[in-house]
Amino acid sequence: MATRTDPLTLEVVELIGTVVARYHEEYDRAAADHSLTGAQARVLGLLALEPTPMRKIAVKLKCEPSNVTGIVDRLETRGLVERRPDPVDRRVKLAAATEAGVRTARELRESLTFAREPLAELSDVERTVLRDLLRRMLGEA
Repeated sequence: MATRTDPLTLEVVELIGTVVARYHEEYDRAAADHSLTGAQARVLGLLALEPTPMRKIAVKLKCEPSNVTGIVDRLETRGLVERRPDPVDRRVKLAAATEAGVRTARELRESLTFAREPLAELSDVERTVLRDLLRRMLGEA
């Protein structure tokens, strides 16, 4: 029976931590190649998917809304993000990636090879099992 301290559980936790650390290192390097911080790149990545209220960005990134405001300000200065009124609620401002922002976010995603290359070596069945296990760990199964 698995416990929080059995050797296999501890090894899996350590391996997950190593994967996460390597992903963040690569992500930060890719961001720096575009003269962005890791946080700026994460916000840009979110906004490239859809315009988002600042508060929602803060919740997703688990940070204070004032931090998001500063990040969006810097991205806006670089022409990667713009603010626009929410068409549903004009009192709410949405942050949205500009064309240049969408392009930069795509380039960032495409430059991340750490996870993609090893995953490509797994079979479809192995990747499906891994995905399903990760979803289950996150309570999404």
